[in-house]
Amino acid sequence: MFERYGRYEPEVAEALTEMFVSGTSTHKVGKVAQTLMGVAPSASAVSRLNQTLTEQFEAWRERSLLNHYRILYLDGIHFTVRHGTQTDSTIILTALGVNLEGNKEVLALRACAEEDKDGWSCLLQDLRTRGATQMDLIVTDGHEGLLAAVSALFSATPRQRCVVHKQRNVLNAIPHRERKEVSAELAGIFKQEKKEDALLNLAAFQAKYQKRYPEAIRSLCEDEEHLLTFYAFPPVMHRYIRTTNAIESFFSNVRQRTDQIDAFTTETSCLTIVWAVMQDIHLPKIPVG
Repeated sequence: MFERYGRYEPEVAEALTEMFVSGTSTHKVGKVAQTLMGVAPSASAVSRLNQTLTEQFEAWRERSLLNHYRILYLDGIHFTVRHGTQTDSTIILTALGVNLEGNKEVLALRACAEEDKDGWSCLLQDLRTRGATQMDLIVTDGHEGLLAAVSALFSATPRQRCVVHKQRNVLNAIPHRERKEVSAELAGIFKQEKKEDALLNLAAFQAKYQKRYPEAIRSLCEDEEHLLTFYAFPPVMHRYIRTTNAIESFFSNVRQRTDQIDAFTTETSCLTIVWAVMQDIHLPKIPVG
């Protein structure tokens, strides 16, 4: 991409590219290149680098997918994008798939102004268009727009509601002085070996706190039928599928590499850089039964 350097020092050209992808400004990249090589990359060279990365990203987002995935995690990550002198929050909706061998792969990225049904519907329809039509399980948080889109496009697919998000919502309605005790009881519901025992613990928890903390119980009962879906899968999978930790761990890795960027210049540059940095992120396998 930096041809004039690549002919002589391919390691330098690669390092400059990695600097750009990690969020270093083009001005700083130019200064480093000038120090190393005695001459800074031209504006056209930087432009070609941008264009090349964008073309690679576009090819990636249009690639064909497998027909069948064991797990699909859905969540979004927020970034700041500059529009002239103003900045706005942009959310990148993300689909993380796990194939039948347990390998994780980011299947799709989509930038939206806000997380709503339309945005998620477009992302899910894109997955179907590119061939991914069979999911054994979809793991989500409780965002209404996301749930509506999943219900419309993957209505027959079992869904697991992230129990960590649910516990957080329930505890928000519990006074601080009692949260430690209630938190232990609540977490215990989802750590039972059998679904029957989990149901007994859930019923006991509801009976114990219904009168004292009705809002907490109301929150717990929302989406209740999807809280214990993970029990339909092999026990070895339970710890990996009862929460959205898999995709949130991926987001954490992305953040470590993009935090130095205060604001992206466009949605396209945001998507492209997120895609570029994720190429070097190791996504560990998980057991799939």
